[in-house]
Amino acid sequence: MVHIIQALRVIKDSDASLSLFRWVKRQSWYVPDDDCYSMLFDGMNQSRDFDGIQSLFNEMVQDSSKGGISSFGAYNRVIQYLAKAEKLEVSYCCFKKVQDSGCKIDTPTYNVLMTLFLNKGLPYKAFEMYESMEKAECSLDGPTYELMIPSLAKSGRLDAAFKLFQEMKERNFRPSFNIFASLVDSMGKAGRLDTSMKVYMEMQGYGLRPSAPMYVSLIESYAKAGKLDAALRLWDEMKKARFRPNFGLYTMIIESHAKAGKLDIAMSIFNDMEKAGFLPTPSTYSCLLEMHAGSGQVDSAMKLYNSMTNAGLRPGLSTYTALLTLLANKKLVDVAAKILLEMKAMGFSVDVSASDVLMVYIKDGSIDLALRWLRFMGSSGIRTNNFIIRQLFESCMKNGLYESAKPLLETYVHSSAKVDLVLYTTILAHLVRCQEEQNERHLMSILSATKHKAHAFMCGLFTGPEQRKQPVLSFVREFFQGLDYELEEGPARYFVNVLLNYLVLMGQINRARCVWKVAYENKLFPKAIVFDQHIAWSLDVRNLSVGAALIAVVHTLHRFRKRMLYYGVVPRRIKLVTGPTLKIVVAQMLSSVESPFEVSKVVLRAPGDSVMEWFKKPIVQQFLLNEIPSRADILMHKLNILFPSSAPEIRSLAPPKPLI
Repeated sequence: MVHIIQALRVIKDSDASLSLFRWVKRQSWYVPDDDCYSMLFDGMNQSRDFDGIQSLFNEMVQDSSKGGISSFGAYNRVIQYLAKAEKLEVSYCCFKKVQDSGCKIDTPTYNVLMTLFLNKGLPYKAFEMYESMEKAECSLDGPTYELMIPSLAKSGRLDAAFKLFQEMKERNFRPSFNIFASLVDSMGKAGRLDTSMKVYMEMQGYGLRPSAPMYVSLIESYAKAGKLDAALRLWDEMKKARFRPNFGLYTMIIESHAKAGKLDIAMSIFNDMEKAGFLPTPSTYSCLLEMHAGSGQVDSAMKLYNSMTNAGLRPGLSTYTALLTLLANKKLVDVAAKILLEMKAMGFSVDVSASDVLMVYIKDGSIDLALRWLRFMGSSGIRTNNFIIRQLFESCMKNGLYESAKPLLETYVHSSAKVDLVLYTTILAHLVRCQEEQNERHLMSILSATKHKAHAFMCGLFTGPEQRKQPVLSFVREFFQGLDYELEEGPARYFVNVLLNYLVLMGQINRARCVWKVAYENKLFPKAIVFDQHIAWSLDVRNLSVGAALIAVVHTLHRFRKRMLYYGVVPRRIKLVTGPTLKIVVAQMLSSVESPFEVSKVVLRAPGDSVMEWFKKPIVQQFLLNEIPSRADILMHKLNILFPSSAPEIRSLAPPKPLI
């Protein structure tokens, strides 16, 4: 075998070497030898015969198991040759066979396999090999550290990478620039800025100079973490090192400072960027513009907008929105209109943006500007939604701009929007508070424009029975039966409160009592009246308007009177729970007929016997029945104008009989 090995060293042709080996294996004196196999594998590798290597490897495994010899060098050589040839599956299969046979695998073999897995995009297999290497107590060399530290760092296994880095230095291996760069980059991106900076400073202690990508990585990490002062220091350091910031870094540093509100620094770097020959992206322009707009700097924002459009860049929707909001808040209607039309010319849908500007004016209470903006929208063919029209209508009503309010309501109704009971009641409430006859006419015209069924009810309520074709009580019941109490219970209570205020104001007490009676029958005020057998009867008017409270008191006392006089039921006490606001009004009304009720903080109370005696007085009976003259007064004449009936009757101008 010694002669055969010497011969194999001389023969350069791999086929001739293999033929000799086949002959040798048939001889009785053949003994498996590691050097023999190694030289054969070297020849096959040079001729790129990887199938032959695999076949011979299998023979070697069988020989080794029979002869009990160690093929350490040949085994490792096979795995390395196959791995370097990127024969992934074959090399790994050979590795497993060698590992299972109990033969030791050397460090270069592990390194080659780990490199192959990493090149093939299989880092987890490379880490598996590394763990296998640790278990086999195979010592790491310089190339292993160079290979694994960057790979572990880039895959996010930072603690493992840093541990290896420390171990490498303890074993007196000098880390390369690649190791430092990977740790600085990965630690920075993971937000571990202190460690990143520590490695960066340590690298400089080894005499290594930072590269441009390393500066970029560090600056981006600090900027993303909001540590802008440190990012700016590194930025200056980078420029002193004569590295030119790239386009992406300019964009990052400008946008991060702009978003942090450091607009002066952002604009300074933005100007440097333009001088360096970089055209800022729409994103950079937008960020600066939006932040200037957000801080209320109109001139700077408009300058950026003009610069952006002059550069041929198209602002985005958010940029236009921020700019329009700024101009709306500054009440620059003409400039906002110009920007909106430019936005429309760019192909954007502007209805929402225009409506947002309109809402800014409405919320600010600038109704004149809102109406002016709405006119501009109409002339430019820009539509808004019914919600905003209603908001503007209600604002006009609050500000007494009734002439402007009516066209808005008509637009609202004609666009198939439904005027609900709340809106109708709100208009009626304005009529209750109205002091001028001219405004009353406007308000009645607005009520009519709502087309709401409550208006037909109001008109019918103020006509005579011959025109209405039914008594008031039946008419009121019919209207309230038509309400959907699941949806309109709250609005119905609001309507009753305002309507009763209006009826009392107009002196229409009988009609008011009918409305209260029907509202109570329909359980709109379920806890208003409480009968506690013979102990206490009470009326709670705390949730009622003034008019509703007065009518409720009169009507309920009339009901108590009938129950006490006709049925002989006398409770120990009667309470009128008024709360602090209605206490004085109710007390004044009852004092006009010498009532026995005593006033406390929020309640009017009296013993049942005293009230019984009081009820027997004729003046009290007349007061509670509240007989109103059959002939109407000046108010009825006014009502015939406000609520025109089919055949209005000119009534006498006698003054109305007061409630009290």
